Amino acid sequence: MAEVGLFRMCVPRRLGGLEVDVATLVRAIEEIAYADGSAGWCVMIGATSGVVSAYLAEEAAQEIYASSPQVVTGGVFAPFGEAATVAGGYRVSGRWPFASGCEHCAWLMGGSQISTDGQPRLLANGTPDSRLMLFPAAEAEVIDTWTVSGLRGTGSHDIAVRDLFVPASRSVSLTIDRPRQPGPLYAFPVFGLLALGIAGVALGVARNAIDELVRLAAGKTPTGARKRLADRAATQVEVAQAEATLRSARSFLFEGIAETWQAASAEGAISIQQRALLRLAATHAATSAARVVDLMYNAGGGTSIYASSPLQRCFRDIHVVTQHMMVGPATYELTGRLFLGVDVDATVL
Repeated sequence: MAEVGLFRMCVPRRLGGLEVDVATLVRAIEEIAYADGSAGWCVMIGATSGVVSAYLAEEAAQEIYASSPQVVTGGVFAPFGEAATVAGGYRVSGRWPFASGCEHCAWLMGGSQISTDGQPRLLANGTPDSRLMLFPAAEAEVIDTWTVSGLRGTGSHDIAVRDLFVPASRSVSLTIDRPRQPGPLYAFPVFGLLALGIAGVALGVARNAIDELVRLAAGKTPTGARKRLADRAATQVEVAQAEATLRSARSFLFEGIAETWQAASAEGAISIQQRALLRLAATHAATSAARVVDLMYNAGGGTSIYASSPLQRCFRDIHVVTQHMMVGPATYELTGRLFLGVDVDATVL
């Protein structure tokens, strides 16, 4: 995957990346996730992490992303670390869970709250200042914690560093800093782009579940029945409902991507309303995909529970995908407030 550039889809061309359009990014993630949910998730993390290259100072961007055509980056945006300001940069300590794909990354990153002289540094609005710190993977400890129900192949272990010096040039704020790289890809909100990638994984897993149920139904006659699974009215209804649910959710997602890409290309900026619709479409795609997988898992009957059945893996994987905060239930509240004209903090849209 590294050799064909899947992890460099969001890296600027000037750094040797592909700088693809967002629809291509999501379709590629969806296709890989169709074959294997964990592989799709790793592509999603590695690819979207590459957006950071557009925010870094030139020297750091060249050091990390232009050093090798196969470099992979990953990490955790959440500010679980602490970064004390020192001459030339920061002293960083912290432990970050859910570092997907960390074992095949050359560089890792971790969100960290900034402190000066032992006191938290605050932003103008009074909230703590945090920045994403990038460091060589060899300087971090990988702690084997990934014993989970689904997406087992992502290796989303904890990572940790202790009193590690990180130059200021290798830190970015995804909420305050502006991308140094022009172009419609970098006009997309970083958190929104992450949510779209997660939606791509969900769509791929759900499509796999439908196709697997169709294959199973063609040859299975349930115990005590005379008709194949495919000949039963209940199965026919469930497959039709699954197709309608998945196709409509996918259409909403790609419609939003196309409209937003057009706006980003023409105006170089994306409105709050468009950002909200993207997040809503991504969350709707993930939750709809979970409903589809549940339908197919149940339709498969006892066959679905065996480790040899792709349906049980789809079931486990999709219910890990939906636990990510970028496509969680809070998105509905956040976007609903905006549509209703109620004050909302759009920082993470």
